[in-house]
Amino acid sequence: MAADPRNQVTEDGETRAAPAPAHVLARPGAFEPNRAQPPDSRTGDLHDTARAAPEPVPLPEAGGPRDAVTRLRAHGCWYPSANADGTETAFICDRGGVPQLWAGAVGSDDVRLLDSSPDPVKEVLWSPDGRWIAYTTAPGGGEHTRVLCVRPDGSGRRLLAGSDPASSAYLGCWAHDSSAVAVTFAAPPAPRYESFAGHAVPDTDVEPADGHPLGTRMAADWADRDGHPTLLGPAAYDAAPGTEPLGPAIDVAAPAAPAVRPDGGLSVYLIDPDGLASPVLLTTETHAASLRVCDLSRDGGLALLRRGPRGRREAVVRRTADAENTFTLPVADGDPWIGRFSPDGRTLWLRSNTAREYAALFAVALDGDGEARAVSVVAERRRSDLELLAFAHDGRTAALAWNVQGASELELVETFPTRQAPDRTGPARPVPLPHEVVTRITAAGTGRLMLALSGSQRRPGIWWAHEGVSMLRTPWSSQDEDAVPPGRPPVRPVPLRLKARDGLPLSGWYYRAPGRAPDEPAPCVIHLHGGPEEQERPVFHPLYHELVGRGLDVFAPDVRGSLGHGRSFVDADLGTGRFAAFDDVADCAGHAVMAGPADPTRLAVMGRSYGGYLTFASVVWHPDLFRTAVAVCGMSDFLTFFAGTEPWIAESAAHKYGHPERDRELLNALSPMSRIDALRVPLLAVHGEHDTNVPLGESQQFVRAARERGIDAELLTLRDEGHDFLRAENRRLFRRAAADWLERHLHL
Repeated sequence: MAADPRNQVTEDGETRAAPAPAHVLARPGAFEPNRAQPPDSRTGDLHDTARAAPEPVPLPEAGGPRDAVTRLRAHGCWYPSANADGTETAFICDRGGVPQLWAGAVGSDDVRLLDSSPDPVKEVLWSPDGRWIAYTTAPGGGEHTRVLCVRPDGSGRRLLAGSDPASSAYLGCWAHDSSAVAVTFAAPPAPRYESFAGHAVPDTDVEPADGHPLGTRMAADWADRDGHPTLLGPAAYDAAPGTEPLGPAIDVAAPAAPAVRPDGGLSVYLIDPDGLASPVLLTTETHAASLRVCDLSRDGGLALLRRGPRGRREAVVRRTADAENTFTLPVADGDPWIGRFSPDGRTLWLRSNTAREYAALFAVALDGDGEARAVSVVAERRRSDLELLAFAHDGRTAALAWNVQGASELELVETFPTRQAPDRTGPARPVPLPHEVVTRITAAGTGRLMLALSGSQRRPGIWWAHEGVSMLRTPWSSQDEDAVPPGRPPVRPVPLRLKARDGLPLSGWYYRAPGRAPDEPAPCVIHLHGGPEEQERPVFHPLYHELVGRGLDVFAPDVRGSLGHGRSFVDADLGTGRFAAFDDVADCAGHAVMAGPADPTRLAVMGRSYGGYLTFASVVWHPDLFRTAVAVCGMSDFLTFFAGTEPWIAESAAHKYGHPERDRELLNALSPMSRIDALRVPLLAVHGEHDTNVPLGESQQFVRAARERGIDAELLTLRDEGHDFLRAENRRLFRRAAADWLERHLHL
C-alpha cells in the first residue's frame, strides 16, 4: 500500500497515520459500558454517619524499570512533592503513555518508576519524614479514585482507601509528624438522583420511591442556593481605575451560613500508613459537594478543611479534641490547597476572595482554642487573583503565584517580619519565571521550592528555585525543544479582547495557523474550555497544535463563568445568566471574523466538559453560525445529567446550574436537547466510556436524536477513559479524529 502523503511525525514523536478508520466512530449504542450500581436502594435522607473506616491493604510491589519501556519523545512532568531535605522529588509523568508515579534526584536524570500499574495517577504527597509517598489513582481511567502509599524505593505498596469499586477516596494533607495522612472517603451507597430525570434510566433495578420514578426525592433544602449572583459594588468591568473596593470589614463573631447541609456523604479519616493505629474519623458531612483537609496544626489540635460546592467554597477551622468548628470563611474556587497554619498555630494564612472581586492573602489571628480574633488582608493585587499559596518548610516563607491576565507572576514574602505584627508580611521578592504559568508550588528543603511550570512553547515540566534567585529545570523534564517535532514549532497565541452584546468585556487567545498571509481568511475553530470555572491560559495545547498544523485557526475565549476575571464574572452565568453565555460564544465568533482573520463561512465550535455543553448549546441556539461542531464529554440534558452523575458532583453542580427539582423548568430550558429540532449542522461527539462525571449517555442521546432528524452525527467512545483523556494513544486518537472531522466539514 502506498504511503499516505499526509503522514507526519507528531508532537509525541511517532508517525501520524491517515484518518482514523471509520469503525472507531461508533453509532450510538455500539458500545455500552457496564454501569456500576450501588449495593442497595435505601431511600430518603437516611445515611449512616458511622461508616466502616478504611483499613490499609498490602498490595504486590509494582515498581517498574528506571525508565519507561516505551518513552514518549515529548512527555510532561507535573505535581512535584519533595522529600524532607529536598534532594529527591516524587512526581507524575506520562513518559510511559499514562500518568504514573515517578521519583528522582533533583540534580540528576536518575529516575525510577514507583508504580507500573496502568491506573492514571492524579495527586502525590511525600510524607514530612520521608518514609512514605501517598498518591491518588483512578482505576480504569474512570472518575472513582483511591488512595495508596508506597516507600520511596518502591516497596511496601498498600491501598489506604477506595478498595470498593463503587467508592472513592481523595488525598488530603499529612500530619506534620507523619503519623497519619488525611483521606476523604465517599463510601457507597450514595443518594440517587434518577427521579430528577423524569424518565427511565437503563439497567437499574431500583424500585420507585414515594411515587418518583427510579429513585429518591431529596430533601427540599438539598444544595440550597438562591440562584442569583451577588455583584460586589460596581461590576468589575465598569469600575474606574483605583475604585475596586476592598470589601466591608469581616465580623469574625458572626455565624457563617453552612455551605453543606447536615445530612449527606463524605467522611475524612486520619490513616496510619504503617497500619499500627486504627483510622481516626475526623469529620463526616452528608450531601457534601467537596471536603478536603488542607492542613493540620503542628500539635494536631486544629484542622483546616475546604468544603462546599463550586462558587460557595469555604475554609473551616475544626478543633480535633471536641470536633467543634471554630471559624469559617468563604474562599475562592481554583486550587484546593487554600491555606496553612503558622508553626505556632496562632495564625491561619488563607487564599480567599470573600467580600472582594479578586482573591488575596488573608491572615486570621487565632487564640489558643482556635477561635478567630481578627481577620485582615495582608497581600493583594488589583485585578489579579492570588492563584497559588505555598509555604517553605520553615512555615514562614510564603510563595504567592498571581494570575495576571492568564499568566503567572511569582513572589516570595516573609510572613513573620516583626514580633509586634505577626499577621503581617514583609516586602515581596519577585521570582522571574522561564515560562508563562505555574501550576504547583511545593517546599523542597531549606531555602528551596519546586515548581511545576507550563507555557505556550513547552510541555509541563518541574523546576527548582533556590533562595528565589535561580531557576533550574530538572533533568528528567522535557527540554523546550522537545515540545514538538522539528519543523513544526508551537504557535504562540496572541490575546484578543472584545465586548459581549451586553457590554461585558470578554477575552481569549488566538492561534494563527502558520503559512497564511495576515489578511487571508482562514477556517477557525472556537474552542471552549471546561468548568465553567476554568480559564484559558497561554500554555502548550497538543490539540491546538494538531489543528493549526492542519491549517485551522483556533480562538480560545473565556466566556462568562470563567475564572481569572473577578468574582462577578464567575457569577455572571448563574441562573438565567447562562443564556447570555450562549450569546458570548456567538459574540466571540463574530469578533474572530471582524477583528481577526477568521472566515465567516468556515467557522466551527468545539469544547470539552462544560465547553462540550456549550458546544451542544451553540449549534441549537445559533444554528446558522457554525458549519460543524465537536462536543467532548458535554452535558446535553441537565435533568439526565443530574440523574446519572456522582452525588457529590450533583451537589456542587446544583449551585452552578440550578436545583433539579425547584429549578426544573429552567434546567429544561437550558438543556440543548430541548432545542434539538433546531440542529442543522453535522456533529462529532467524543466521550470516555468510564465517565461518571458527565455520563456517556449525555453524548449518546444527542447523537441519536440528531441521526433521527437526518443530521450527520457520530460518536467516538474512548476505551479506558473517564472525564479526562489520560492515555497517550487515546489522546492521539481523539486529536486526529477531531481534526479529521473538522477538515472534512470545513472543506479544507
